[in-house]
Amino acid sequence: METRRLEMLAELARLGSMRAVAEAMDTTTSTVSQQIGVLAREMRATLIEPDGRRVRLTPQGRRLAEHAVTILAAVEAARLDVGSDAEPNGTLRAAGFATAVRRSLLPVVRELAGTHPRLHVLVREHEPAEALAMLAADEVDLALTYDYNMAPEPPDPSVWTTRLWTTRWGLAVPDEGALPPADAVDVFARFRTRDWIVNSRNTADDVVIGTLGSMAGFHPRITHRADSLDLVQEMIAADLGVGLLPMDVPVVPGVRILPLASPHVEMRCYAVAPHGRRDWPPLALVASMLAGS
Repeated sequence: METRRLEMLAELARLGSMRAVAEAMDTTTSTVSQQIGVLAREMRATLIEPDGRRVRLTPQGRRLAEHAVTILAAVEAARLDVGSDAEPNGTLRAAGFATAVRRSLLPVVRELAGTHPRLHVLVREHEPAEALAMLAADEVDLALTYDYNMAPEPPDPSVWTTRLWTTRWGLAVPDEGALPPADAVDVFARFRTRDWIVNSRNTADDVVIGTLGSMAGFHPRITHRADSLDLVQEMIAADLGVGLLPMDVPVVPGVRILPLASPHVEMRCYAVAPHGRRDWPPLALVASMLAGS
């Protein structure tokens, strides 16, 4: 049912003539007559009847005109609620990896509680592949993902992606005394005989470690997998192996992080959303706040 036809019917009930409706809606009398005729066929009801040289609404027409007022008001309320210029409100579903949730999303959630109390964010902790699968299945509206400069993810034209921040990573090892500075390849070569710890739910750091190991002339022996960076540190402190960690993470006793350069290792965090949802006010607001964080 076209809302414009309902609007014409409501105006006819208010103004009393098709000519007045045409003037009010900046169209022609024949267009008004035609559109109300189409509406009558859609409703399978007689909506108007002759009244001398004019027309008047039938009882069914008057009843539908009453409904039209309610329907048009509801449509306008919906436009004001969800349009691009609407006040952000409702529920936004977000999935992201733990570091991005802590660093970027939770500060936004705390700020929204004071500035936009009608906007609620549902948070789910997931690695990038899981979050993107949920985005494709319409289980979330926003995904926070990452890749590495040495293990880049190919661009996906089906989604909108913006980079939020980057951070350097180093090689976390047991703290066993001073080591002379060296480039990344030499750093890796020093630990060629050690076991290596990687992520349990993503393979990006496998690629980085494998690439640098290959450049250093060996194949890293990956034996342990852990998703939590805190747990990775504890495993390294227990001398279970070595692995990649952000340079800016506080280290526990018994662990040190060696910088990597030539080449360096950099994690890149992204916000990802469907193209068709970019102008949805809650998503537009949260995305802008994430980009500014």
